[in-house]
Amino acid sequence: MASKEILKQKEELVNNLAGKLKDAKLVLITDYRGITVEDVTKLRNDLRETKAEYKVIKNNIVKRALNANGENGLDEILEGPTAVIIAEEDYLSPLKAIYKYAKDNEFYKIKGGIVEGKVLSVEELITLAKLPSRQELLGMLAGALLGNISKVAVALDQVRIQKEQA
Repeated sequence: MASKEILKQKEELVNNLAGKLKDAKLVLITDYRGITVEDVTKLRNDLRETKAEYKVIKNNIVKRALNANGENGLDEILEGPTAVIIAEEDYLSPLKAIYKYAKDNEFYKIKGGIVEGKVLSVEELITLAKLPSRQELLGMLAGALLGNISKVAVALDQVRIQKEQA
């Protein structure tokens, strides 16, 4: 039987993790089987740039932390080697980084996750990851608006030229 001190440490670990998971915009559960330490180090650095954390935590601890927050939608995917990605500010950048990494490494799999408090399936997460970023969308909008404005300017200039000739 585990000592009271060990149980207290585990309880503290669960409570700390539950607090992080509650405040997180993105909680991503992944299977890291078959990747090297070098790959994990590179992935952690990429995630650090997006202000996200990459942690390997025992499934039981993650399950208890999620249950402490009233979330049990991910219990069935918490099997085997599990890494947890937690992002507190932005969910799209870390999700894109993980998706890109999983696409390049056949062994790395996204199991599921929570985005802004809503449990999402792998398919939904991948769909989100494929969306353009906010900056790209704003660029597309600006390009579309400028294209239409330039067409109007050309049309008005043609009207001016026709009136001058008349």
